[in-house]
Amino acid sequence: MTFDIRSQISRFETAINTADEALMNELVDASAPFYTPASPEPLYGAEGFLALIRFMREGFPDIRWKLEETVAETDKIAVRWTCSGTHQGTFMGVPPTGKRFSVGVMNFYDFNSEGKIIRDTAAEGMIGIFRAIGLLP
Repeated sequence: MTFDIRSQISRFETAINTADEALMNELVDASAPFYTPASPEPLYGAEGFLALIRFMREGFPDIRWKLEETVAETDKIAVRWTCSGTHQGTFMGVPPTGKRFSVGVMNFYDFNSEGKIIRDTAAEGMIGIFRAIGLLP
């Protein structure tokens, strides 16, 4: 491995917060599957991550992910994020409530030898968002 995994995940934080397509393509392998409640089928590669970001920004235009903590091995990293935003647009059929949320999210990323993400396994963070905007008690 000739890359610094913590540096790569820091660059990924920039990519998801800016929706920088070029940077996302540098960091995510085109065949990497990404599973999300926003799609019944996995999304793939940088375009899959960007599709989720666009989906989230429709309901939460100010959404931000903040890297809080990492535990890393050579080609794997666990990341604890704080995800926050304000419900200002329709989200999954729910009209804007103006409610803010801040939830902890946990993801595990695997990298290939070129330093690209080849798998993202996410702990479910959407439940916290649903509670914050009143979809769940």
